[in-house]
This record gives sequence, structure tokens and C-alpha cells, in this order.
Amino acid sequence: MFRLRSLRRALCAAAALLLPLSAGLAGATGAAHAADAPGAGYWHTSGRQILDAAGRPVRIAGINWFGFETANYVVHGLWSRDYRSMIDQMRSLGYNTVRLPYSDDLFKTTTVPNGIDFSNGKNADLQGLNSLQVMDRIVAYAGQDGLKVILDRHRPDSGGQSALWYTSSVPESTWIADLKALAARYAANPAVIGIDLHNEPHDPACWGCGDVSVDWRLAAQRAGNAVLSVNPDLLVFVEGVQTYDGVSGWWGGNLMGVGRYPVQLSVPNRVVYSAHDYATSVAQQSWFSDPAFPANMPGVWDSYWGYIFKQDIAPVWVGEFGTTLASAVDQKWLAALVDYLRPTSAYGADSFQWTFWSWNPNSGDTGGILKDDWVTVDTVKDGYLASVKAPLFPGTGGGGGGGGTTASCAASYAVSSDWGSGFNAAVTVTNTGTTAIGSWRVSWTWSGSQQVTNMWNASYTQSGGTVTAVNAAHNGSVPAGGSVSFGFGGAPGGGAVPGVTCTAA
Repeated sequence: MFRLRSLRRALCAAAALLLPLSAGLAGATGAAHAADAPGAGYWHTSGRQILDAAGRPVRIAGINWFGFETANYVVHGLWSRDYRSMIDQMRSLGYNTVRLPYSDDLFKTTTVPNGIDFSNGKNADLQGLNSLQVMDRIVAYAGQDGLKVILDRHRPDSGGQSALWYTSSVPESTWIADLKALAARYAANPAVIGIDLHNEPHDPACWGCGDVSVDWRLAAQRAGNAVLSVNPDLLVFVEGVQTYDGVSGWWGGNLMGVGRYPVQLSVPNRVVYSAHDYATSVAQQSWFSDPAFPANMPGVWDSYWGYIFKQDIAPVWVGEFGTTLASAVDQKWLAALVDYLRPTSAYGADSFQWTFWSWNPNSGDTGGILKDDWVTVDTVKDGYLASVKAPLFPGTGGGGGGGGTTASCAASYAVSSDWGSGFNAAVTVTNTGTTAIGSWRVSWTWSGSQQVTNMWNASYTQSGGTVTAVNAAHNGSVPAGGSVSFGFGGAPGGGAVPGVTCTAA
């Protein structure tokens, strides 16, 4: 069924298991805790689950951050903020994975990233880098922060989507060569867990028809084996098509052919099937006007892709789903889909994997988790996802090109006024290291029932008594020995001043 996702792409010009570590925790102790936390090492599949290197099940609960696939050749939003502050904010909201769309233009020597603000110290370490080098920095910092990364070959070039994995100007040989180059580039970095081979194959792409020029399943096998030949530790994410056996759906969202024609790779336990699913803000589909809606939706999802998980064939990752939430239909759709993905509290990691579309507010037919100022969180949209968020993963504590590993900070907490029913407090963040930091994150846990009512000069999340505050766009950069402050109001009053931890990069 025809859909309008290509228009959006063309219009776009991007309780945790590991709490933030204080600046004093480092070395062997930190490494031991990281090694014990689920998610460490390289991942593989077993039936419908994804397992870490120690065989523990993990759940991808992430976000799409687009831009590398556009004519900016870099994730969007860097015209407003430092990339590290955004990654920190993703983590503070409970997202544990980021999907990074890109196009093959990134491999051209003439490609230069644009749309990055370097003023006031923002993105300073990205100056003079090409797009792949910027990707290196983002991947390294994400890994340091405990986020996993899925690389998504979104388009052959920045001009727009393609139905097939190749075009007249970007042949299959280029597609495979570039996939192998990325696989090799991150072969020593377990933060990169896999590659999504091609975004949203659609008509005339087929699944299992046997015509090598259009059979996406066969192409995925060729590309997947090429990726694994240079990096056998990666997961290979394979999206669906549009039409199978006369039944059409979302681009990339039809995996009906997997039961008869599974993807078979040279390295076992590496395939994760990926579906995309959207609401009416993207395009109309017949099931939205079914009188039984939304009760009909689980059956729809079962037939297109859910059966793969329910029959224990392989893991299923909903790599994109999103909506503006402007209509009641879309609100009901998102609530139903989140429930179908299985709440983490009830099922743990024995669940569908997912990355929401998108972090970026400038997605024309869905909007994003961030609002148009690239700082404020759409708490309603983010709130829909709360039940399927999952434990965070251990950070690497540094890595090739990422934010400096010697960065450190300390924070002090002081109550400025308390009137019983509420109070105001200020937190001062001090750079205790020898180099400038580009971002910071502060966390504390109250022993009582206090709740943040508003916060200035930082953004925050609160889960129970635990509050995590992340710098605003204007105060993430702090020189060695320098300090910045933020404040907040809380209620009720009373309670001892909590201990505060600070993490810097």
C-alpha cells in the first residue's frame, strides 16, 4: 500500500540497572561492575531473544536520531546543542539504544558535514572532521554513556528513499562495500551491536520470489554474509517488504514471508527481523477504519510480523514507529502497540525490541520526543513509552574518539528556602578535572516523598525518589576549575539533603 514516508524524508533538512557513577568511582571497581551488568560484550540471538556475551537476555528500548542520511551529512540538532548533551539526555530519559540512519554519500570524499554550531564550546571536538569521523565521536560517546548503537543504511544517497537496495548511481556492489567498511570500522567496539541493511524495501521488492534483481530476502543474505565476513560479532537487522503474496502494508513492515523463506546467514544466531509500523499521521491504512479498531490491531501485527516472535523463530525489532498523536485514532494506536510490545515489568527482556521514531522534532509527519527547541521533552509522547523502556547498559568509560575519559565533576546541593509545603534548592556543578567538559549529569535520591515541580538551567527525569538532571544547551561546557548552577522547586518540604553524584564528559 502506498505511503507518504518519502515526503517526510525529503522535507527533513535528527528502574535502570546501572546508576550514574560518581567521579570518584573508576578503575578496576568500575570495570567489574560494568562486566556484571546485562548488555556487556557482543550480542547474539537465541530463538526470539537477544542475549549478551554472558548469555543474559537484553531488550533494545531506543530512539532514532536521524540526519546523517540527509544533505546535512550529520545528525540533526547540532545546530542547537552539543552532541554529548543530547546523548546524555537520551540516557536520562531511559533510552538504551540509538539507531543512526545514514546514506552512502558518507563514503564520498567530497562529503562535508554541515549544520553544526561550534559557538561557546559546543561540539568543539567535531571541528574539521568528516562525516564518518563525526559518527566515530557519536558512537564512542554513546558507548561511553552506556547506549548501544544500530547503524541504519537508510538511503543510497541523500536525495531520498529507494524501493530497492540499489539504484543506477549506487549499485549493489557499492552498497555491500560500504556495509563492510562500516562493519570493519567498528569491529573492536561492542557499543555497535549491528547494522540495519536497508531501510524500508518496498514494491517492486519481493520476499522469496527468486528474482535476484528484486528479491530482498536473497539480497539481505548476500549483504549479511558480507558484513559477517569482516565482523562476525554483529547482529544483522533485516526489514520486511511492502507486499507479500498479494498482501500489502507499510514499507518495510511486511515480514509474512519469513516463515517460508527465512534469512539464512553463514554465522548462526545473528538475524533480527525488523518491522516498521505507523499511525494515520503518516498514512491511512484499512485497519484504522475497521469497526473493531483498536482491538483488531494485535491480529494485524501478528500476521505481518508478530508471529515471528510468538513462534520463537527469531527476535523482532520494531525499528520505527511514531505519530504526532494529533488524533484520537493515533493515540489509541500507540497505546495498543506499546501494550503489544509487552511491558518490561511483566515480561522483562522476553519482549519485542524497539526504537521509536524519532528523537528529532523535525520529522514532518510524526514529530519527535524533543519539541521544536531541541531541548524540551514531549512528556506526553515519552510517557506512552514508559512501560516498555528497559534497563540501561554499562558504559565503556571511554573509547576511540569519544568524550575525554579524564573528565570529572562534583556537585553540591543546598536548600535556599523551605516553607513546609514546598522548597527551592540550588545545585552547583564544578569541573574537578584538568580539561574542559562538554556535558554533565547529576543524580540524587531523596529518602522522602519529594517531587521536583519545576527546574531551570537543566532538564530532569524522576523515578520514585531518584532524580537525574542533565545540563541545558547553554551550560554544558565548563572549563577546568569552573562551575555552573541550576535550581529547582520541590514539594513537599523537609527531608535531609541527599548525597549527589556527578558524571562529566
